[in-house]
Amino acid sequence: MDIIKDSTSSTVPPFPGIIHSIDEIRADIGEAHPAVLHKVINHIDEHARAFIAKSPLFYVSTSNAEGLCDLSPRGDGAGFVHVLDERRFVYPERLGNRRLDSLQNLLTNPQVGLLFIIPGVDMVLRVNGRAYVTKDEELLATMKLNGKPPIAAVGVEVQECFVHCSRALKLSKIWEPETWVPENEQPDGMDMFRAHVALNGIALED
Repeated sequence: MDIIKDSTSSTVPPFPGIIHSIDEIRADIGEAHPAVLHKVINHIDEHARAFIAKSPLFYVSTSNAEGLCDLSPRGDGAGFVHVLDERRFVYPERLGNRRLDSLQNLLTNPQVGLLFIIPGVDMVLRVNGRAYVTKDEELLATMKLNGKPPIAAVGVEVQECFVHCSRALKLSKIWEPETWVPENEQPDGMDMFRAHVALNGIALED
């Protein structure tokens, strides 16, 4: 079976007007306000702890040793992320599609970025740190779902923690139901799945 590969190896730039240095952007945007530069802390304070406790969803960003990136969601009941102390928290890795993209990346490159979301809240919390995959039975026992512990847990040692402004979520109007795509117009995930699998030579029966 031939898996479709990335085809961006051409010497021709894929986009016009490509910028090659941060100075080129700074010339147009200018410098950040000192408050923005100094909002980053290196631990989980009471505000971050409260935010994480109310968040039922976060996105986790990883990359492998070659720098190829992956981003995927993690969701559960609010409070499923366990803050252990001001420098550490853990979240469960429950059985999913068995691809293990994030876990494979973390085992070769432990640097991780997480973005915590609370429904209805425009601000998000960003955490960057170093991740560790653990199968400690005592720890997993604290994260049972329907009586079953997760297959593993990911512990994160916090290096950066900061709140991110509300601009993106406000502009997207993500929490305003009147802007949501009607159910009969929503993309069909299974149709997309079948089409993409078919491109790689696999046909799925109904």
